[in-house]
Amino acid sequence: MRECVETMQASRPGGGGTDLSIAGVERPAIEFRDIEISYGQFVAVRDFSLAISKGSFVTLLGPSGCGKTTILRSIAGLVDISGGQIMIDGRRVDDVPIYKRNIGLVFQSYALFPHKSVFDNVAFGLKYHDVPKADIARKVGKALEMVRLPGSERKLPSQLSGGQQQRIALARAIVFEPEVLLLDEPLSALDANMREEMRVEIKKIQKETGITAIFVTHDQEEALSMSDRIVVMNAGSMEQIGTPEEVYETPDTAFVADFIGKANMLTGTVSKSDGSTAAVILAAGQTVKVVSPKPLSPGAAVTVVVRPQKLSLGSGAMASQLSGRVVSTSYLGGSVTYDIDIGGEGPVRANTQINGQVVREGETINIGFDPAGCVLLDEKGGRIS
Repeated sequence: MRECVETMQASRPGGGGTDLSIAGVERPAIEFRDIEISYGQFVAVRDFSLAISKGSFVTLLGPSGCGKTTILRSIAGLVDISGGQIMIDGRRVDDVPIYKRNIGLVFQSYALFPHKSVFDNVAFGLKYHDVPKADIARKVGKALEMVRLPGSERKLPSQLSGGQQQRIALARAIVFEPEVLLLDEPLSALDANMREEMRVEIKKIQKETGITAIFVTHDQEEALSMSDRIVVMNAGSMEQIGTPEEVYETPDTAFVADFIGKANMLTGTVSKSDGSTAAVILAAGQTVKVVSPKPLSPGAAVTVVVRPQKLSLGSGAMASQLSGRVVSTSYLGGSVTYDIDIGGEGPVRANTQINGQVVREGETINIGFDPAGCVLLDEKGGRIS
């Protein structure tokens, strides 16, 4: 899949429904150009620009109130934008009625008609797309096959489990072959096992159909496991966009580092730097060696971000070493999570594979990490690059 265009260079003028593509350049499936969404004096989304390539699966990830659902609803026409433009396949649609946007939408609450059969629920949107009656049964049957619920046409939603109801909602969204599939926290009402199963199913269907999908969630595991690109949102703005590996391994900001997975945020000051590596004295008083993308001034305040999986126990081969006392041990079968008091700040978390005896609470141990296995943030919380 082609990569998402991460930054739009400029807004281009255009009217409702106008094709604004540039000759010889493949246009994105979806494009946001300097979007702003306000409610009175409150700005819910500001300066949001993003282009999404056809056939990709992009997730808007962030905490409650960050603007991700507002952006999704603006594509669907359920929220009016205050400024900017929304494009679908080169056509401006922010002033086009929802039923003319060719969008499939899956809600968290399923939004099925309880008194209608599965067939009628799935077929409901086809009447807005001028589908001949002779083709409706075929299209409904194909959609139910894709969500692995063939033969359920005559059932009512109340006769289905929560996971099955979500599959029907998905079938209804894809039955008319929309240009864009929008999924608004569709798995949050399901139990853990069903969420995992539906993650696989949604991604499989998206790949099979080649449809462009935008997925909204606050669940980091969902975003990391399903997405081609993740857009991390915070307070109405984009913090970072990248592949799951990029946003996890190389967070651009302290917010991303702290929000995506678990991270040890070790504050300190640079004691010396040679341009490729730096020695950092942590607030706890211990010194670690880290890879630095550029020379750093002695005394500069930095934060060393180290994921728990990057820490090893008792490894003298590691160039960066810390020692501390185990304050808690969580045995997880194939691995163990330790919280380790190194003095000063809160405990450091290490998640390691079991290789010998499990260290007990109260014991003193050494932990180490590869100097290249961390990220450095400056005093403002931005990644040093």
